[in-house]
Amino acid sequence: MSTFLGFGREHVERHYRKTGQCVYMHLKRHIRQKATGASGGTLPRRINSKLFLDLEIDPDFNSDDYEYEDEAKLVIFPDHFEIALPNIEELPALVTIACDAVLNSKSPYRKLEQESWEEELKVSKFANNLVQIDNGVKIPPSGWKCSKCELRENLWLNLTDGSVLCGRWFCSGSGGNGHALEHHKQMGYPLAVRLGSITPDGADVYSFDEEEAVVDPHLAKHLAHFGIDMLQMQGTEKGVLDTEVKPRISEWEIIQETGLKLKPMFGSGYTGIKNQGNSSYLSTVMQVIFSIPEFQRAYVGSLTRIFDYAPLDPTQDFNTQMGKFGYGLLSGQYSKPPVKCELIEQVMKEEHKPQPKGITTRMFKAIMSKGHAEFSSNRQQDAQEFFLHLINLVERNSTSSENPSDVFRFLVEERTQCCQSRKVRYTERVDYIMQLPVAMEAATNKDEVIAYDLKRREAESSKRPLPELVRAKIPFSACVQAFTEPENVDDFWSSALQAKSAGIKTSRFASFPEYLVIQIKKFTFGLDWVPKKLDVTVDMPDILDVNHLRAKGLQQGEEELPDIAPPIVIPDDPKDRFRNQFMDPPDIDESSVMQLAEMGFPLEACRKAVYYTGSMGAELAFNWIIAHMEDPDFAEPLTIPGCPATSSTLPSYGETALVNQPPEEIVALISSMGFQRNQAIQALRATNNNLERALDWIFSHPEIEEEGANTSQSVVSENNQSGILTNNDEGPRIKDGNGRYELFAFISHVGTSTMSGHYVCHIKKEGRWVIYNDHKVTSSERPPKDLGYLYFYHRLPC
Repeated sequence: MSTFLGFGREHVERHYRKTGQCVYMHLKRHIRQKATGASGGTLPRRINSKLFLDLEIDPDFNSDDYEYEDEAKLVIFPDHFEIALPNIEELPALVTIACDAVLNSKSPYRKLEQESWEEELKVSKFANNLVQIDNGVKIPPSGWKCSKCELRENLWLNLTDGSVLCGRWFCSGSGGNGHALEHHKQMGYPLAVRLGSITPDGADVYSFDEEEAVVDPHLAKHLAHFGIDMLQMQGTEKGVLDTEVKPRISEWEIIQETGLKLKPMFGSGYTGIKNQGNSSYLSTVMQVIFSIPEFQRAYVGSLTRIFDYAPLDPTQDFNTQMGKFGYGLLSGQYSKPPVKCELIEQVMKEEHKPQPKGITTRMFKAIMSKGHAEFSSNRQQDAQEFFLHLINLVERNSTSSENPSDVFRFLVEERTQCCQSRKVRYTERVDYIMQLPVAMEAATNKDEVIAYDLKRREAESSKRPLPELVRAKIPFSACVQAFTEPENVDDFWSSALQAKSAGIKTSRFASFPEYLVIQIKKFTFGLDWVPKKLDVTVDMPDILDVNHLRAKGLQQGEEELPDIAPPIVIPDDPKDRFRNQFMDPPDIDESSVMQLAEMGFPLEACRKAVYYTGSMGAELAFNWIIAHMEDPDFAEPLTIPGCPATSSTLPSYGETALVNQPPEEIVALISSMGFQRNQAIQALRATNNNLERALDWIFSHPEIEEEGANTSQSVVSENNQSGILTNNDEGPRIKDGNGRYELFAFISHVGTSTMSGHYVCHIKKEGRWVIYNDHKVTSSERPPKDLGYLYFYHRLPC
């Protein structure tokens, strides 16, 4: 009752011993089955409403058969003396007020959730007398697209004239260009239904005039006007309707192994994770991470030590939350099979009681996303980006000699060659993921794919059902070959010529990690700017040998490029100031920056795109982003020669380092919080000496650590495409070995973009494949290894 932190029964004694705080409030909810013949409403009736806590209702008991009773009492340690609440007579007034405030407070997690779902939808005032134009429009069962921009997601059918138009752009990545709303403003037709949501039970109906979702009691009649039989329709998440036509085998069904009899798995290592809304990217990565022994030992094996040395507020401690999360997955306490009597009861009643729903991720996600604009949102994210973000935090918070992320780290040798002088330069960088491009031109069924595309376009133009899907089959060897091919280096400055020249770069492994993570780069952008995924299969091998990709270093007969830095070019001062003074920062169109950022691109990348395109609008800036997404410094802060420092990079020369020196008192304040001095200086320079923004900057740039004078290290961190820097006196710790691996896990993505969809992972345990789909953990009958996005390989012994 001093810090208002919550603890489970097994941890409250430890907290008392550690802090000496002796007064705790014990909260407990009792769930009882109602007596035969008892009646209740839709939700269970709460017996003691005065002490009712703002807790989630367990969906397994959310019926008229059960009722709740909440209990609260004060417990005084060390004697465990209990005082039932409320108790005005025996407690001081301040304690009573504090207890009432706790009991009546709203759940902190529920405050973050949108509460619109709690409101009952109203019947639209236009439903009873809706005018429908008899224009002969009939809506096909599939192949829809916006009639104005040809988008295929978030489509709405206007119930007056049958127009199919796209909705507004949403932060989740779904949406469109607002043509449905634009059509309403022009024509005044009030109601629209979202295609893909129509089922025999209803659909999503929106009223433009009333500006809210509504109920249309005559929806079946209104849909029938356009040839849609509501009773025969079944909506799906991705907006494709299933009708009497036999559905195609979708990616969703294959990856989730829909229709197969999958045996539920229980016990240690078979615990599911509840989906808190677009959180599957986090769940799948963490399931794989805690299937690795090094992470199990570092966090679960050291759980007692982590808890004993945790700070007074463990909710803000990364290691505590990692240990807690790992224990939840591996202890087996949250993955218990139904007892025998429950199974018999289910068989007798011919009903299936849902299995345990696993652990929640709210507190863990809160600390993982702290200071990160994307991961702190409720939008779906890229699992690959989250994996790298997790590795960053593990590196930063590693307190022991054994850093579990060492198992992923490897060195990449980059050979850059000047095409004119033929001289070369060899550098090394740290990486954690092998990124393989999709070699579409190497598809083994290229003719079939071309024929399918023609049939699909014909079906869409004639509004007929789409043909059976044909995916391009890409050989894994072709992806590896594409990875090894030389790539052009943009704006290459040749130290041999002392001028810009054409340059090419090739990459090889300077070391092989204990665990090799491979990303199939399926995500790209279409001509319509819409992020999309290449719907392909890649024949990933169970046993992988990449020894032939081992780097060989400088070869006989090769001549190295001179170690000369390019000259620093300072643009002419347009205001004819003194030569050594800085120019005023250029104007950057912030509206264009925010427009691009809302599309999911990193903020600093958006600023650079707008700057380098002369603030000529979001369209040109978007084209710049597409052309530079693979740049190593794509998401790094903008650096403008001749202008005050705006980037995260420390000045390279002592003279420049004195410019824009932050106030020493603010530097000391940030350093007192546990951050490095050079981190504080960089953060303040990047945020114009704003303390609050500087702290946010530090949390969003955990890779910036001790750099100082060690600029000639073997790891060229500025070329690190993964954005994770390892830069210290001893160099990165590498666990090198042979390059033979065995596949033990893979993460698959369902959907058209990383900004939407769903993730599922398969992990090989005890010789069999197991599928982890949010809270559901079952045996896998047909693991779709060819449809994965991230693959995890473990090194085989020689």
